Amino acid sequence: MIDTEANTTITTIEEFIAQIKQWYANDATFKAGFNQAIAGVQTMPSETSPSVKHDWKNKTIADLCDFFNQWYVWNPEVETGLEYIQRFSWLYYENPKGLEFVTTGTGLQMTFLFVEVNAGKMNSAVSIPLVKTWQDALGKTVMDEYVIPTGGYTSFNEFFSRELKVPRPVSNPSDDSVVVSSADAIVNMIDDNLSITTPIDVKTQQLNVLELLANSDLAVKFEGGSAVSCILMPNVYHRYHSPVAGKVVESNQDVAGEYFGIKDFPKLINGGNVGYGYDYSVFEHFRRGYAIIETEEYGLVAMIPVGLNTISSVIFNDPFQDIKLTDTPVAIAKGEEIGYFQYGGSMNILLFENGVFPSVRIPQGQIIGTMAPKNPFVGTWKDLNGTIITVALSSTHPGSLAVNYGNGRGPFIGISDSTITPPAIEVNFTDDDGIKTGVTAEYGVEINWNNGTKWVRQ
Repeated sequence: MIDTEANTTITTIEEFIAQIKQWYANDATFKAGFNQAIAGVQTMPSETSPSVKHDWKNKTIADLCDFFNQWYVWNPEVETGLEYIQRFSWLYYENPKGLEFVTTGTGLQMTFLFVEVNAGKMNSAVSIPLVKTWQDALGKTVMDEYVIPTGGYTSFNEFFSRELKVPRPVSNPSDDSVVVSSADAIVNMIDDNLSITTPIDVKTQQLNVLELLANSDLAVKFEGGSAVSCILMPNVYHRYHSPVAGKVVESNQDVAGEYFGIKDFPKLINGGNVGYGYDYSVFEHFRRGYAIIETEEYGLVAMIPVGLNTISSVIFNDPFQDIKLTDTPVAIAKGEEIGYFQYGGSMNILLFENGVFPSVRIPQGQIIGTMAPKNPFVGTWKDLNGTIITVALSSTHPGSLAVNYGNGRGPFIGISDSTITPPAIEVNFTDDDGIKTGVTAEYGVEINWNNGTKWVRQ
């Protein structure tokens, strides 16, 4: 359990670093936990992108302090928002002692304090320059969807939790049998036979519903039911909405939990197929909230916003913050906003009673996702100077790629190899210094070139 009252005077990164050093010098359990975590560090997979590598083997407490300091001063961009989360995750990747260190005792307190200090930065005017970086990266077309306050956003978190000018249309608003997505999310079916208290086999996707719902008396209602995950990526709309119409009969926006500890973060990201086949039992212990909605004909539906990594905020709007079973239920419409996340990884888990929601079903003609080109380099990119580059299959050189710059450069001919990890491209820039090689990074949204430049997928 995190002691949120302890160390409340720590508000700066300097104070946080000093606290880590003090723990290591004076707290034998903390010192032993860190040393055991380092001793258990595993080798990173060979396909790991250089941008997210961090080898924790043989690192010292001074190295940990330097890492946190670098993380704090680093500013995440749209395409790099998960980098430091992944770099930190190698400390506990397939490492039981590493997981124990960051999820229990003083190690857990350490992660809580870093999240709080980082939140202070992201809630302050210091973070305003980062807002423009993200706005430019998202582009005018995307930003035109959102409300921009008069005078601009006052912090990065205000930008991150931005509101839509026009609400998303809600499918079949008068048909209570239709469940809608709670967020702009990647959706996966987790399980269709939930357990309440059964110990979790890490090779399954069963969830301990009682823990997810903080021992709610209503948890038993979901025995044998189904669960769906809705994972939000950093660049999307970060407010969450009710998937059904009904009455909120119980809610809690502040279920304390862990801030870091996904033992295999790369598997969760899964090459862009985020969350598919992942063991969701880990999320029972993360910082979260929940709202349980009573429907007229379909029993109870629970929505569990989970805050992951960096800031881990779960914020409910006033009517839904803390509803007890003894309170008067609060009516809610399908698609009505319940709350929002601030900066950090985030997801929603939806729970349904037994036999009510057996699978994810999409009506004919409706979007089920977006496709990436078979060749990972085909598409539109932007370089560090803001120039748009188009890569397409060449009509004059079969099997090759044609590279054209928006400023008139090109076409240049390139070849690619998608059979290797990471995929690579070689382009002959005939007006420059010849052949350059690039490789994909950040799950296909970047190309890193051997001359130090970078392209970002648009």
